[in-house]
Amino acid sequence: MTYKGLKMGHRGALAYVAENTIESIQKALSFNIDGIEIDVHLCASGELVVFHDFTLDRMTNGTGEISKHTLSELKVLNVNEQYKIPTLQEVLDLINKSCLLNIELKGKHTAAKTCEVIEYYVGEKGWSYNDFIVSSFQHHELEDVCKLNKNIPLAVLTKANVAEAIEFAETIDAKIIHPNFALLTLENVNLAHQKGYKVNTWTVNDEETIARMKSYGVDGIISDYPDRI
Repeated sequence: MTYKGLKMGHRGALAYVAENTIESIQKALSFNIDGIEIDVHLCASGELVVFHDFTLDRMTNGTGEISKHTLSELKVLNVNEQYKIPTLQEVLDLINKSCLLNIELKGKHTAAKTCEVIEYYVGEKGWSYNDFIVSSFQHHELEDVCKLNKNIPLAVLTKANVAEAIEFAETIDAKIIHPNFALLTLENVNLAHQKGYKVNTWTVNDEETIARMKSYGVDGIISDYPDRI
């Protein structure tokens, strides 16, 4: 049976190239995927940068909190010794409407700037709101997006409880939940669907688990190996 759900690259194609880099996103695009998931933080000079961790230490030759560095300070750092930290705009210009972009609001105070960037790309660059999903574990960031722009599709991330994610989703008019795959059963995927929610699950990497998620009827699979979906 052909899988009709979304095939999405996690932080680009994390298994192949350093996560959240332009090169990793290019690799994911080469697999003819439907979507890419990235993470954003607001840096000290006010731009949104694409990076997962709250600190620079694991992935770069820098140290300390990413939010306390300006863009020019971040741009001189190397990710895994050879890549650069991109801005959200650089990622959008690379994708150029060729697939869906799931922006996870990782850092604090990311909602307003993310709305501003999305509105610019919809208004000036020919993107559609349906080309985006904004997701987060941080409920207040999603609440802020909901207040600022009701047109932006929202997804509630959870690694704890599907039913609670749905309860919160109702309060912000989100239509998607993003549960960790370990939470999912055929029953709770069906429950989410009955309540009108789409289910995109993460981070699903091995063939057996990918097959199980497909059998549950999830709407999207986010993977470090997007070519396996």
